[in-house]
Amino acid sequence: MVAMLALLLAAPMAFAGATGTPLAPIVSQIDAGHFKAAEAAIERALAQPQLSPQTRAALLFQRERMRRILLDFTLSADDVKARVRKEIPDLSDAEFARWNAEGLFEHQVIDGRTLYFKRSPSNLFRLSPEALARRAVQTPLSTGPMESLNDHQRAIYRTALAEHRSSVLPRRVRMTQILTVKADAVPAGQTIRAWIPYPRAIAGQQEDIRYLASEPARHEIAPASALQRTVYLEQPARAGRPTVFSVTYELTLYAQYHAVDPDQARRPTITPELAPFVAERPPHIVFTPAMRAFSRKVVGDEKNPWRIAQKLFAAVDRIPWAGAREYSTISNISDYALHAGHADCGQQTMLLMTLLRLNGIPTRWQSGMVFSEDGKYSDIHDWGYLYLAPYGWLPMDVTTGRLRPGPGDPPVLEWFYLGGLDAYRIAFNDDYGRAFVPPKRYFRSDNVDSQRGEVEWNGGNLYFDQWDYDFKWQMLPTAQGHGGD
Repeated sequence: MVAMLALLLAAPMAFAGATGTPLAPIVSQIDAGHFKAAEAAIERALAQPQLSPQTRAALLFQRERMRRILLDFTLSADDVKARVRKEIPDLSDAEFARWNAEGLFEHQVIDGRTLYFKRSPSNLFRLSPEALARRAVQTPLSTGPMESLNDHQRAIYRTALAEHRSSVLPRRVRMTQILTVKADAVPAGQTIRAWIPYPRAIAGQQEDIRYLASEPARHEIAPASALQRTVYLEQPARAGRPTVFSVTYELTLYAQYHAVDPDQARRPTITPELAPFVAERPPHIVFTPAMRAFSRKVVGDEKNPWRIAQKLFAAVDRIPWAGAREYSTISNISDYALHAGHADCGQQTMLLMTLLRLNGIPTRWQSGMVFSEDGKYSDIHDWGYLYLAPYGWLPMDVTTGRLRPGPGDPPVLEWFYLGGLDAYRIAFNDDYGRAFVPPKRYFRSDNVDSQRGEVEWNGGNLYFDQWDYDFKWQMLPTAQGHGGD
């Protein structure tokens, strides 16, 4: 039962059909914005006798999901207009109405009120070239340093071919991850429990991981078998002061490039080990009729699995990136990415994973953080892997996406991130929605991913509005050879 509840706390919507309780209709009511009706249904369901602990927890999570949705959807139409007019002072009501009708401002109708996603004003400029051109001050939108073809990617390609190896150009990094609970978020004297993401050794990707220090010093590192690995820490809250947790470690990161011959690529034999990676995994990997139709449109009559992967990668890459609502509020992430008109890295990755699995190509999740060598850029990020014979597992980062080779560049570099990875990323997770070690007692703030951390106390979970996170790093002389965990 402990294991079941731990899994439920990681991914409570996976139990949407448990024990005969009408959870699926409740999920649908919430997705449709009928919160009052969903709340009434939850109350009726909770009143049923002999309700199992996992079903009770799933019902309570749907109530929490509604609360979280309302934290993401906070703006009225007038609020959105006011924020956009800071960038486009002469925005007209008619112009706003047209962009709104085109779906450029994400919103929901909740119990009759139209509420807009709090990031929809800034997302507009990533979704609409017309709106971007209308800004009074033309400053570039921020992007990561790897989103355009650069000398690091060129060096990975050249070195991998020259050395006949797929893992090259190691970087040694000292990383500090910090989680800061806001002052008085928890009553003074109460113990705060924190989980900070922590990498596991992956041969040829990240090796020789060495724990150095933590705040507080007492800590518990989850075993390497934990697919969402963490460092567990706890300390008491103090009145009027933030509570700071941190962990510092070193590791060696490798870039990757796998040279794929399309004529040699084939779908693997689906062994028991590979079977989970081609299967549906509700609620976020489901072969819906819309997913099947989209796949048929993109893939057409193509039979070669590498070219199928390229077609699907390109199709998902065409979905514009935009700031995302919290994953725990979304009932089916791949379906959301298919229909929302935009998606962030995890949503794009989940969609691509679903489409590839639908075509018999195994896929798995990976996520963590990315950073720059100069110390000026970091972000959380999601990507994945696909499996093709005879090559095995190949990395894919559909959000960084297709690159644009310049004059003199090999054309194949367009597809660098389908089979290659840069060396400026740390993977914390080799799957999504997995329980922590030790497990949380309360719902996670993110029940899909684990990149920022998680926090709770005896009074319940601390959500993202109650704490902050940060990364600090230093590049070190590169270690020689390969090490352990």
